[in-house]
Amino acid sequence: MIEIANRLKNVKEYYFSIKLREIRSLISQGKPIINLGIGSPDLQPPQEVTNALNSANIHGYQNYQGIPELRQSIAEFYLKNYNVSLNFENEILPLMGSKEGILHISMAYLNAGDEVLIPNPGYPTYASVTELVQASPIYYDLIEENNWQPDFEALEHLDLSKVKLMWVNYPHMPTGSSPTDNLFEKLIDFAKKHEILIVNDNPYSFILNDNPKSILNYDGAKDVAIELNSLSKSFNMAGWRVGMVIGNSKYINNILKVKSNMDSGMYYGIQQGAIAALNLSKNWFKKINKIYDRRRSIIWKICDRLKCTYDKNSTGLFVWAKIPNGKTSKEITDNLLYEHDVFVTPGNLFGSNGEGYIRFSLCIDEEKIQEVLSRISKSK
Repeated sequence: MIEIANRLKNVKEYYFSIKLREIRSLISQGKPIINLGIGSPDLQPPQEVTNALNSANIHGYQNYQGIPELRQSIAEFYLKNYNVSLNFENEILPLMGSKEGILHISMAYLNAGDEVLIPNPGYPTYASVTELVQASPIYYDLIEENNWQPDFEALEHLDLSKVKLMWVNYPHMPTGSSPTDNLFEKLIDFAKKHEILIVNDNPYSFILNDNPKSILNYDGAKDVAIELNSLSKSFNMAGWRVGMVIGNSKYINNILKVKSNMDSGMYYGIQQGAIAALNLSKNWFKKINKIYDRRRSIIWKICDRLKCTYDKNSTGLFVWAKIPNGKTSKEITDNLLYEHDVFVTPGNLFGSNGEGYIRFSLCIDEEKIQEVLSRISKSK
């Protein structure tokens, strides 16, 4: 057999890709599995979005930067919701989902041997993409006692001479911790001091959160920071694959050099749907957040039954729960899956600091969440 590339030797198949195969197998055996592990919105996109898609009649290749109307809509959305002023001509690059942006950014800026600061716990793709481009992940600790924010004193004690990128993700996944003004200001100062590019991954800022923030709204941010965002969570468009990277034109242009060699543009109808979503009023968020709030209240009851603790001030599509002492994340989630037919994500998937926690998704209807509560209650 032909030997695989070195870049794959430290990269494993994505956890959810593996786990969903197992769940499908269990379902095929007749197991009534309820999936509380995946953050894929089950609610429908806005009707205006699907109307725009259905009315599209252009099927040719599209501009690598997206149509100007889409970039203009993103600029207006950022100004209205984040108070960030952007030049739609050169400071916005639409993406086929922000996940591809993680790879494009890494390919644009990382060489073999470069180092990348990655949150622990954090989104596993940051580390796997870093490995794919043959750079080295350097994990920085996030802990509950520090509200899941970086310890800048500890960061200053690291050898940062080879670090080129730092991934941050606020509101934070998986914990739901929200950013403060002080956090973003410290990140910008830290990046300037050490000549590091900060990438804030920001797809959750409208879910159960009345105060969305962008790092680009802070003085000096455009010099050292870019931001990823997505319509997947905010507008229930996960399968549409619409994201964006935003920042200084010099950063965007370098990422475009990668992206323009990787695809042939986003389907025109999807771009029109994205425009329709971005132009909706804030009533859209109020509507979906009422649903998520009801779901979350039931998840909290499940956590109480499991003797888990949680932060009622957290935001986003998940509930991050601390499990009782003396048990591991895997023990709890295996018990839920194999004894109660409920899939919940173990916290250690997101890094060593996630051990001792489990993550529940809000992307499932109330009736099924109530069924999970019933199953667990009957076992007590």
